[in-house]
Amino acid sequence: MNPDHLARAVGRVLLGAFLTFAGTGHLTFGRAEFQAQVPGWVPLEADLVVVASGGVEVALGLALILLPRWKVPLGWVTAAFFVAVFPGNIAQYVEGRDAFGLDSDTARLVRLFFQPVLIAWALWATGAWRDWRRKRRDPVGR
Repeated sequence: MNPDHLARAVGRVLLGAFLTFAGTGHLTFGRAEFQAQVPGWVPLEADLVVVASGGVEVALGLALILLPRWKVPLGWVTAAFFVAVFPGNIAQYVEGRDAFGLDSDTARLVRLFFQPVLIAWALWATGAWRDWRRKRRDPVGR
């Protein structure tokens, strides 16, 4: 395995472990904290949103680790998930909700800049972005 493939594989497994841990937190020890991130405008009970998103995180995390054959589509789905939950992070900042030690506007604002990092990580570690660029250069698949 060349160094680039190894780095991506390690990145994919680490991202999978991170998601599995975070999803487990949604379902157990961090449940109340995660509820603070559910925007008030979401028409569902905050606990349902937290449990559902936790389940998705665990599933994505385990899939990233255990299903490398599907890494490219998993990269896109994971990136889309990070985009989908971003409004919760924005709501936490705008509404000034404390959670996970983010007890100031500055801390909540800084956190917003990590979501694009997670999106980029998902696309890089799975090769999804590289695959998309390759297909754009050679749409016929030669």
